[in-house]
Parts: sequence; C-alpha cells; structure tokens
Amino acid sequence: MSTTFNYKHLYYFWVVAKEGGISKAADKLDMAVQTVSAQVRELERALGYALLKPAGRGLVLTDAGVAAMQQADHIFQLGERLPGIVRDAVSSPAVRLAVGVSDGLPKLVVHRLLYPVIAEPNLRLLCHEGEFDDLLGDLALHRLDVVLSDRPAPSNPNIKLYSHAMGSTAVAWYAAPELAARAKENFPECLAELPVLLPTSHTAVRDRLDNWFENRAIRPRIVGEFEDSALLKTFGSSGMGVFPAAEWVHDDLIAHFAVERIGTCEGVADHFFAIGTEKKVLHPLVQRLLQPVG
Repeated sequence: MSTTFNYKHLYYFWVVAKEGGISKAADKLDMAVQTVSAQVRELERALGYALLKPAGRGLVLTDAGVAAMQQADHIFQLGERLPGIVRDAVSSPAVRLAVGVSDGLPKLVVHRLLYPVIAEPNLRLLCHEGEFDDLLGDLALHRLDVVLSDRPAPSNPNIKLYSHAMGSTAVAWYAAPELAARAKENFPECLAELPVLLPTSHTAVRDRLDNWFENRAIRPRIVGEFEDSALLKTFGSSGMGVFPAAEWVHDDLIAHFAVERIGTCEGVADHFFAIGTEKKVLHPLVQRLLQPVG
C-alpha cells in the first residue's frame, strides 16, 4: 500500500459505493461533487487500481473496488462503534440500540415489536423516525443497528441487507362510538356513504386497502389521508371518519382512543420487517428482536 494512503479518501469512496453515485454521496456528506470525486481519484492513485466504473447513470464497483469495499465495511463498522465503546469505558455500562422506524409504521406496533428488548438492564434505546430510503442509507452507514418497516428492503448490489419477517396481523375497521353504530348496520357497504380515513400511499398497506375496496365494488368517501398513524387514529377517535388499524394493537387502541371495532378488513394484512446489514457479529439485542412475535 502506498504511504500516501489516506483513510479519509477511503471513507469518501465507501460512501460513494453505498450511495451508488458521487452526486448522492456528495449530498449525504454535504460536500461538493468535485471534492468527493477528487478524493476517490486520490484513493485510486494511492492503491494503483480503479475502484469504480460507470454503469448506466450510476457507478458500480470494479473487482478491486469490491475488495476495497469489503475491508472498508469492517473498518468503518468498527469506527462507528468506537465512541460508544470509549464512553461506556468511563461511565456506567449501557447497552445502546439505535433503531430506525419507518414513518408509516403504527406507533403501537413499534412498541410491540421492541417489547422483547425494553426490559434489558441499562438499555439506551435511540429511536429515529424517518422515510424508508433515508433510514436504509443511515443503516448502510452503520448509524443505525436495525430498521423496522412495513416492507422488506429492495435489492441493492452495493448494500448487503437482510429483511427478517417479524410477523403480520389482520387489519380491521374502527370508529368513534356514534359513527361505529351507523357503520355496523351495513358493513362494509356503508363505507361508500360514511366518511373514511386512510393512510397515505407511502405505506405498504394502502395498496391492499385500495384493492379491498375495488374487489368489493366500494367507492369509499375518503375525507382524510395521513402519513402519521398516530394522527390517523387521533382524528378517527374524534369522529371524523372510519379508519383501518392493525388488530395486533386492538386492546391498546380501545383503551387509549375510546373507539369501537366495526369489522374485519378481510384478506388485508399488515406485515412487519426488521432490516439490518449483514455483519459477522450481530448486535445481541437485534438477535433478540428477530425472535418470532406472537
């Protein structure tokens, strides 16, 4: 290896490879495209091999790039852990778990998915909510230990991810008591007349709900669409409309939102996944999360 080898250059290459292009990496690093490109070229000169090559509108790894990427993954995975290791060495021991939560995931479901680790002594749980693609980017950069989502990770040749199914639950319709009484008289046909609240299309379950309506020739009277599941339930409990929710959290929903169950959304289910990077040593609490949820 050349004596001019620079770990900063390796880091910029690593981000470029993870993001699939120099422009995306520059945005992630908050740097100029020209600067990032120059740093990668410096690394290639130091190593004596091209690490990236054009492919369509993006970049892919050369054989040398694949070898460099494997080592960079190990190096920066250890680097991400270093601050926590040092902090724990001089303070009370803590078990840190950084979880990314897809913004379409119901909050009550998130609590249930994380329940197996909540009682861990000295747990320091960090929950970051955000858009699915952004969370996967942070996961690839080892800023997160795991991502919880309602869909598996898409295939990406530059990022080795696994998607572990954590379970699924039927979906049912709920409403405030007065509206529920009207809905039960002619369910589900009444959903063509009564106000309906739905999650927005950024959730995986929205397509299944739309198909459910179409298969029953019901044209719902949609009066509200919500990205945030907690807002959906809050407006639903106020009487604004009938709304769908995962039956996993039926008891909590009844207790906290004072709504009633109208009927099952037959054939529609919500699916939940834990997404992580393929590491030689998996976080012990992530291992615990991967146990099946009843």
